[in-house]
Amino acid sequence: MELRQLRYFLAVAEELHFGRAAERLRIASPSLSQQIKKLERELGVALFVRDRRHVELTRAGAALVGDARQLLELADAAARRVRGTARTKLRLGHVSWLPAELTQLLGDVVRLDEWVLPSHTQAVRVAEGTLDLALAWGDEPRLAELDLAAHVVRVETLPAVMPGDHRWAKADAVPPAAVSVLVDSDRSSWLAWNEFALGYAATSGARVVQIDDGGITGQAFFDHVTRLRVPVLQSPKRHTAPFPPSLARRPIGAPAPAWTWSLVHRRADDRPEVALVVERMLGLRATMRWDAASADRHERREQQPGHDG
Repeated sequence: MELRQLRYFLAVAEELHFGRAAERLRIASPSLSQQIKKLERELGVALFVRDRRHVELTRAGAALVGDARQLLELADAAARRVRGTARTKLRLGHVSWLPAELTQLLGDVVRLDEWVLPSHTQAVRVAEGTLDLALAWGDEPRLAELDLAAHVVRVETLPAVMPGDHRWAKADAVPPAAVSVLVDSDRSSWLAWNEFALGYAATSGARVVQIDDGGITGQAFFDHVTRLRVPVLQSPKRHTAPFPPSLARRPIGAPAPAWTWSLVHRRADDRPEVALVVERMLGLRATMRWDAASADRHERREQQPGHDG
């Protein structure tokens, strides 16, 4: 008699419906029925009376419910104690945004993964189990495909960058139709950004400019702005190159491009440590008001002396 079989038995006993129990356990109904039949064979008794219309416990099944609960509670308590003594930290991946407040808050629970990779790659690593959590961008269909849950931690309103003498450089906001978005041919590196940029262009009327040199960020991005001489949407990836004095940043009018940084984890990962990280991050989000970012604050912050963008 396996603990897994007892969990399956208890789910059916509580739901009195194989379909609902299978959905709760996230397994297929035929697999659930097969495991219940196997448990009944091992015990030598029928645990359920079932037909097409209803499911009910036999006398033997009703007698097993209490013992099954007790055994599973003991097993779960033992697992929690073992995890507590191991003190293994969760692995957290990120892309480029990782504020000091987060690392200070989570230092006792997570360790940062050394591989800084694009959002779509980090999401796949979480799904595969090589990461426990990641701070990344991801569209809902792709995350659902990977069976991942996402909690929005920060909304970052992206500005436009343009030559300082451009007619929109002194405006309160740049019209979306006057903005260009860069899309790079290297999908392995820029898949998430490309999807975001193309989606924004489709809804706002922004112009799409194809590039093939990785100039979504850094000095190559500033070179594209200088060459194009138009407002260009800035990506959320942190720039290592200093912001040129010949260029200017301005907010973009409605619909403003809003990039979301989300905490991503496996949907079925019910470890208390994961729940603790989610709770702390969402608490910090509320304190820092990261879910109410504005282009004005972004602009003022990046114009502070010593800020490298």
